[in-house]
Amino acid sequence: MLNDVTYRQWTEPFHSDSYYEGNWSEGSKMLFLGPEADGQLSGMVSRIAVNRPYEYLSIQHLGEIHNGVEDTTSVQVQQWAGAHENYTLTEVEGVTTVNIELDSNGDLAEMFNDMWPKALQKLKQLAER
Repeated sequence: MLNDVTYRQWTEPFHSDSYYEGNWSEGSKMLFLGPEADGQLSGMVSRIAVNRPYEYLSIQHLGEIHNGVEDTTSVQVQQWAGAHENYTLTEVEGVTTVNIELDSNGDLAEMFNDMWPKALQKLKQLAER
């Protein structure tokens, strides 16, 4: 799920060329990135709040990146800064289930309701290889 190569594959529904810069250690800064049509970088500035491998991962989103520039202070960003994306993994009889909790405003719900099932299907396919 967090390996660079497979991360790029399962997150493709969110952005066709998504990748990250950073590491998954607790407290570390993480950039979730992808190029825009004009070639400029866009994405999210985040922090790994909690990482208990194979159990729980919490990502705190701190800001956005537009045209390669980090924004953690604008009014637009401050409306949602601090939101978390949490992954809980549970294993029962050899089957692992991934539950995702996401702080999000209602404006993004429709988009996420479309993208998340596609991304999770790709993650499932990768896990079952």
